[in-house]
Amino acid sequence: MLFNSYIFIAVFLPAAVAAVWLAKCYLSHNAALAALTLASLFFYAWWNPPYVILLLASIAANYLIGRQVRHFKGVGRRSAARILTILGVGANLGIIGYYKYADFFVTNIDGLTGLDFTIGVVLLPLSISFFTFQQIAYLVDSYREQVQPHNFLDYAMFISFFPQLIAGPIVYHGEMLRQLHGEFALRFTSNDVAIGLTIFTMGLFKKVVLADGMATYATPGFDAVEAGAVLNFLEAWSAALAYTLQLYFDFSGYSDMAIGLGRIFGLRLPVNFNSPYKADNIIEFWRRWHMTLSRFLRLYLYVPLGGNRRGPYRRWLNIMITMLLGGLWHGAGWTFVVWGGLHGCYLAVNHLWRYLRTTVMGRVPITSPERFAGFALTFVAVVVAWIFFRAESFAGALAMLESMAGLN
Repeated sequence: MLFNSYIFIAVFLPAAVAAVWLAKCYLSHNAALAALTLASLFFYAWWNPPYVILLLASIAANYLIGRQVRHFKGVGRRSAARILTILGVGANLGIIGYYKYADFFVTNIDGLTGLDFTIGVVLLPLSISFFTFQQIAYLVDSYREQVQPHNFLDYAMFISFFPQLIAGPIVYHGEMLRQLHGEFALRFTSNDVAIGLTIFTMGLFKKVVLADGMATYATPGFDAVEAGAVLNFLEAWSAALAYTLQLYFDFSGYSDMAIGLGRIFGLRLPVNFNSPYKADNIIEFWRRWHMTLSRFLRLYLYVPLGGNRRGPYRRWLNIMITMLLGGLWHGAGWTFVVWGGLHGCYLAVNHLWRYLRTTVMGRVPITSPERFAGFALTFVAVVVAWIFFRAESFAGALAMLESMAGLN
């Protein structure tokens, strides 16, 4: 069920609001939380009912593991807590690895070895990347003793809350759990409903009008290249820029719709985009693009790898590892890995440039021409990387880049 579908806007959303409001008014706050959780599970089951069992099993298992980890830490059994945390994180990665990457790895093994392994058709569960990352963060923070008191209903609501379930933003337990029993949660105040509907409508416009409109220009160009056609310079850049805008308005639109829906229920989800194409360097771009994913990769991958604490070379290596895995998270294909690798290189070069500029020139303010040059270079670099993100094959990506460079 998509946010921009008639069934969601005209049927599901009014029914969910009515059910939660009635439970809140005539039963209790916990009943309202239960109603919203059940509505969220129904929303998830609409796509493929059997997979709601996987979601529930994941929620229950991670809740129990997290509680046990906190118990072990509370009684001083740090090693047991650490082992259980590693096992829990490993189990989550194993699940996402099977459903999202098993076919990718088997195909590559077959290509390298000449064998003919097969695992059959593995249907990817909806939003598994998002709710798995949220639960990995929950387990790690349970080990760090950074989780607020909560019960199973709170946790199930936090993971399954339908606005952020499909495409994010990636919400952390601290952001959601502290709100569930707050003053404005599930109260449907006129202010929250008005703001929520406004933000939802803006996101809907981004998705339906702008993103889908840009797709009519981007898709034919990329499809033609994959079919062997040769685009001229203007056709290639038109398709590339159209996709650059399509992807932003699509993803940003969904994030806005999620934020608006959350606000209707009195819950505030984190902002996920902040005009990323205005960034004048790639570091700033990643502070503005998919901000909750950037935060997750930084806190739960880059920092544990050592971050920037072990010298510049290790820092660049950690950046590259983080971005390669971030690229693979977006999709099971080598083109996504290349996209992540390009951004890893971009970030390493940007950090090196900052270091050299500071060493040579000191902390001199950036001039307007330098800022504009940085903006232009950053935008072009991002567009080039998007080619690999969108292309179905390396041949298609390289053909598009050749056309964009005027080499045909």
